[in-house]
Amino acid sequence: MLLKIYESLLKHFGPQHWWPINDKTNPTYEICVGAILTQNTAWANVEKALNNLIKSNAIDPRKILAMPDEKLKKLIRPAGFFNQKAERLKAFTRFFLANPKPTREQLLALKGIGPETADSILLYAFNKPYFVIDAYTKRVFSRLGLIKETQYEELQKFFEQNLPKKVSLYKEYHALIVELAKKYCGKIPRCDKCPLKNICKYD
Repeated sequence: MLLKIYESLLKHFGPQHWWPINDKTNPTYEICVGAILTQNTAWANVEKALNNLIKSNAIDPRKILAMPDEKLKKLIRPAGFFNQKAERLKAFTRFFLANPKPTREQLLALKGIGPETADSILLYAFNKPYFVIDAYTKRVFSRLGLIKETQYEELQKFFEQNLPKKVSLYKEYHALIVELAKKYCGKIPRCDKCPLKNICKYD
């Protein structure tokens, strides 16, 4: 069933090519920065913050660490919670330089890095097969009637046990779920044009 849903979404939306990279000089680090900045905000706000960093030639771990805190806060302000995120970004950057191949356990031990952020970093930045569970995934698949569990680890296990363990599939599937949620399966759903309306259990 999960693969059939994936195929339907891919046919409807086409490849999403996620994660978007703006600065090709340090894509791994940029993805990590984006994963931290996107906490509790929309991606459009993250893009503004990333563009500020790129204009300042600051998508570089050593430049971030050398940057005065107030300047960093100003650059990432569009992403919200800029005081907190500036602190977390510097802490992560020190970790990033010391750990070129981080494990999930190491990431989860960092302040402010939860399962969703850790798995986004591992999947998109380091090409490790961890299926990312977010609010969109929970909303879509609960409406489809396929999940009742709300715990992150259990939901992740559901996807990983029922899909081939392929990084490219995990990336594309997650991006397609996000696109579906934005276009049709919002808090107020637009079910009439949804590509999954024929299998959805939502009333």
